[in-house]
Order: sequence, then structure tokens, then C-alpha cells
Amino acid sequence: GVTRLLLTRIPFFKEIIVSSFSCDSCSWSNTEIQSAGRIQEQGVRYTLAVTSRQDMNREVVKTDCASARIPELDFEIPAFSQKGVLTTIEGIIDRAVAGLEQDQPARRATDKEVARKIDEFIGKLRQLKEVNSPFTFILDDPSGNSFVENPHAPQRDEALVVTHYRRSPQQCALLGLEVDAKPPDAAEDLRDEVLQFNTNCPECNAPASTNMKLVQIPHFKEVIIMATNCDSCGHRTNEVKSGGAIEPQGTRITLRIMDPSDMTRDILKSETCSVEIPELEFELGMGALGGKFTTLEGLLKDIRDLVEKNPFTLGDSSTPSRTGKLQEFIGKLQDVKGKAQAHFIMDDPAGNSYLQNVYAPEEDPELSVQRYERSFEQNEDLGLNDMRTEGYEPEPASGR
Repeated sequence: GVTRLLLTRIPFFKEIIVSSFSCDSCSWSNTEIQSAGRIQEQGVRYTLAVTSRQDMNREVVKTDCASARIPELDFEIPAFSQKGVLTTIEGIIDRAVAGLEQDQPARRATDKEVARKIDEFIGKLRQLKEVNSPFTFILDDPSGNSFVENPHAPQRDEALVVTHYRRSPQQCALLGLEVDAKPPDAAEDLRDEVLQFNTNCPECNAPASTNMKLVQIPHFKEVIIMATNCDSCGHRTNEVKSGGAIEPQGTRITLRIMDPSDMTRDILKSETCSVEIPELEFELGMGALGGKFTTLEGLLKDIRDLVEKNPFTLGDSSTPSRTGKLQEFIGKLQDVKGKAQAHFIMDDPAGNSYLQNVYAPEEDPELSVQRYERSFEQNEDLGLNDMRTEGYEPEPASGR
């Protein structure tokens, strides 16, 4: 036989190679096309609403890696199941019918039920050619080298929607392309890496190191945890900074402590958060204890240590009346950690504190979160009243 090659250009598309084979002995012929260009940067999807016989005559370039679908019949021609062709929409349907009919004689002899269903489906495909009812033709090519004719070109075709998309790694692998490694994300690297920088110990001023790590709190936001260890005196401290901006509203979180298991709830207490336990007539002001990422039990322990280790409360400088009251308070605080019921309230004007909801994403019956508008005094404490986010650029000097 003889194979003929023709390099041609489709208007408003690109160049293609048409190869045609014919055999004089048996009169068999075959036509294929190949793209004369490279694989495009993006894949392409053509969605055509076929409403008339004229639409059936639209030229179609279907590469071997393109898939064709008709959603109304749940029909699909998978990628790489046919060679690339230059044809029409009617020609694609004819090829599909010919492929289904090819093995029908053998099916009728072995499985009549399957053959009957395929005959019914072939009948539905042939009815599409008459366009008795509108249907949708979708051509999806990850290489970007397929084409559906727009007879109104260069004007827009209302019946044809062309969508370009970025290929998935699986589609790149099918096309034999090397999948580019995902560009490193600085934030992702910080989440997986513990950063370390040198500092001095706040107790003995000896050289020490501070570790810093980004941590994502589920159902909340990112925080920065910093821990300092001193090898000289053994001093250890940790601090938490919010990784986000100040929220538009303040947050008031109220937990009703009903069970000792509540002591295991995670808590993020920012440096702008105050803590209150009404049953103990106790309030911890903003800035006390700094930022903490711990559990409820750990925070209550820190509160107890703050009271016990202060020489002006329980030390030699304290008075007996004050000592008795504080010892009573410590006893009640210990009861809260064990069996007594109480309310634990966190009030953060910056909205950057968090108390774990153990039922997340469902609502916690013992936990309530209230959003409120900050007062002028609270904005003043946070430095927001003097903060300018618009119009702070200096005006350009006027020329003379």
C-alpha cells in the first residue's frame, strides 16, 4: 500500500499532519492525523450544544489522547482508544457505531442479552444523527491539540464553550511528560521545620538557644511556639505568639467545667487575653503569664505557681491574713481541677485565643463563644486607635 502525508493548517487553529493509507489489492483505506506542534501549556475542553443538522457537520480534530463524551447517553470514547482523526461530529458517531458493531455477530452467538443491549444503544447513537432532540458533545484533550470548528469565527459561537485548564499529574504522566516537582512553599517548610536562634538566658544571662515552630491548631489558626532552654542553670520557658492578625471582633469564651476530663482540653491563651473564674472570684489580667499553649490543667497549674512563688503573697513579706486567704484560694483551685464545678472564662479583645471544642465540628454544649465589638479603651490598649492602614503614603512633592 501507499501512505500519503500532507502538512496543512486549519483556520483559527494550528498546523496538523494528515496521513492517508490505501491498498490497491483489498481497497482498504485509513486516515489519521497528528499534531504538527508541541503539547500545549494547558489542556482544552470543548463543550458544544448540538441543536441542528448543521452542527453535525462541524469539523473536529480529535487527537489520540482526547476523550469524547455525550452525557445524555452516558457515552464516552476514552483517551488512547482511537487514533487521531480529522472528521466531523457525525463522523465520530459513525466511528463509534462501527466499533460497537464490529463484534456483534460473535456476541449474538455467545451472549444474546448483551448483544441486544448493544443493539439498542447503537440505535440511540444513530438517532442522535437526526438531532431530533438537542444533546451535548464534550471533547476533552489534556494535550490542548484537539479542536471543534466555530463556523462563526472570528465571532463568538454561543453554542460552543472552550475551557482551558491546568493538567493534573496523572494527565501529565499519560502524555509522557515529566511532572514538575511542586515548588517549595515557605510556609510548609516552616511548619515542618524547627527554627533555632541564639539568645541569652533571662535568669543567668548565659548563652542559650530558642526553638521556634509554626503549629496549626485544628479549627483555629496558626500559632508560633517559642521555647528557650538554658544548659547552664536549667531554666526553661516557653511562649506562644499568634500567627495571624488581630480579629475584627473580640472573643469571649466560656467553658462550664463539669468533668475532670475537661482538664485535658487544649488552650491557647494569647498575651492579650484575661482569665476569669467567677466561683472563685478570681481574675487574671491581660498580659499576666504571657502567651500560653497548654491544657486547662496546665494553665491552672501556672496560675497556682504564680500565686505560690510570689514572695509578696506567700513568702516572708506576706501578712498572715493574706496568706490564709490565698491558701484557701489554692485549695478551691485544686478542687476545680478535681471535682468542683465552675465556669472558666477567657476574654480576648484581639480574638486570638482558643479553647478546644472536643465535639468539633459539632457544637459543644458546655462551651460558648461570643463575638463582640471592642470598646475604645480596648482598642487603645491594643494600639488600634492610632493605627493607620489607609492613606499613610506621603503625598508626592509638587513640582515647580
